[in-house]
Amino acid sequence: MQAFKKLQVWQKAHALTLAVYKLTLSFPNDERYGLISQMRRSSASVPTNLAEGCGRSAAGDFCRFIHIAAGSAHELEYQLILARDLKLVDHNTFDETCEQVQEIQKMLAGLERTLKSRQ
Repeated sequence: MQAFKKLQVWQKAHALTLAVYKLTLSFPNDERYGLISQMRRSSASVPTNLAEGCGRSAAGDFCRFIHIAAGSAHELEYQLILARDLKLVDHNTFDETCEQVQEIQKMLAGLERTLKSRQ
């Protein structure tokens, strides 16, 4: 069992979630139950799964939650592409946010590799 708040990847994922919530405030109201909800859920899923995985006693369980978090990060990456293509997000914001997502994806892959090598 680890303290999830100490994980750098959790800290970055939490910051990304806050950024996504702020970003989606400017989306049109008709996206409230569509893209806004999807982006917020997938972004929050990353730090949520890391927190839950840290609460598990076995490294294999933690790896499973890291894998789920990575899937949510990939889902968010697509949703950002969709938001950009729908012109809900400008190119600079898209680039910055996608960089954050991709950094988190790499960190999750590294964390999973490290845990698997210790098993």
